[in-house]
Amino acid sequence: MQVSFSSADIVGITQPLATRGSTSKVVRGLASLTTAGPGDLSFLGNPKYKSEVPTTRASVVLLPVGYSGEPSPGQLFLLVENPSVALARVCARIERLLWPVPSAGVHPSAVVALGATIAPSATIGPLCVVEAGAQIGERVHLQAQVFVGREACIGDDSWLMPGVVLASECVLGRRVRVQPGAVIGSDGFGYEFSQGRHEKVPQVGYVAVGDDVEIGANSTIDRARFSRTEVGEGTKIDNLVQIAHNVVIGKHCLICAQVGISGSTHLADYVVLGGQAGVAGHLAIGKGAKVGGGAAVTADVPAGFFVNGSPAIPLQLERRLVVLQRRLPDLFKRVDAIEARIE
Repeated sequence: MQVSFSSADIVGITQPLATRGSTSKVVRGLASLTTAGPGDLSFLGNPKYKSEVPTTRASVVLLPVGYSGEPSPGQLFLLVENPSVALARVCARIERLLWPVPSAGVHPSAVVALGATIAPSATIGPLCVVEAGAQIGERVHLQAQVFVGREACIGDDSWLMPGVVLASECVLGRRVRVQPGAVIGSDGFGYEFSQGRHEKVPQVGYVAVGDDVEIGANSTIDRARFSRTEVGEGTKIDNLVQIAHNVVIGKHCLICAQVGISGSTHLADYVVLGGQAGVAGHLAIGKGAKVGGGAAVTADVPAGFFVNGSPAIPLQLERRLVVLQRRLPDLFKRVDAIEARIE
């Protein structure tokens, strides 16, 4: 990573509420508090690492506004509302420097069907395929080997990375970011057992993805059996996630890695699903609910609840049961001893 920021640059990006100390060092890297050296930018994102701040050698440190310590000579403390968010803004600037927006145009090796509409500011990379009727918005960037199906639509400022598939008639909103290998609009898994065989149920719906959604590498979102599978504005989907047909996901949800959501389940806004959680079909998960990693959700989850375990139950009850399970061996010994005395 080759970057170069003055302390004034960092101040301009992070907009601190207060500063302490100063440094003449140019920031050329990012590092944790313990590994940082002169010329590095670090941050206190978790209070458990507060004890590492006085000994860090970072030239610039992003700290919460309540931090009371003083910097070492040649060190600059920037007091911000949220150090992690401030660091993300610095990283966004670095990202633009490392991966600049490519020049607009269609690569000679790309295949664009007659009838497709591509905005003049869009970029169509090597070996991409854009089928008839597809619409590519302003400043969209398709990296190598992206497939855009018939009548599909991609909103302005979206970025599809290598190997992404956007199947026929599926819709992406504005500023959508899709990581390599993701598939949007694959057939839903639908079969009916008839006369001794599994007969395929045609999946004739589509997928609609809202603005500012991010979809992780090798995740899959199935097209609906009818109507649409929906992902709401601002939702973030991690790698290796499976979203089945006719699922509706609300706004600003977080779906962590290896989650599986079965068909026709509805997630309200601000739901969080921990890694490897599984959600059965035709359920409703209420606004702001949280599901722990590895949990198996087999019933509706009310708004604001935090559930965990398999099957998923309220977190406090699940924690109590875990404690009691650890006591079972001793309990059996006591029961055996009581039986022996009785006999």
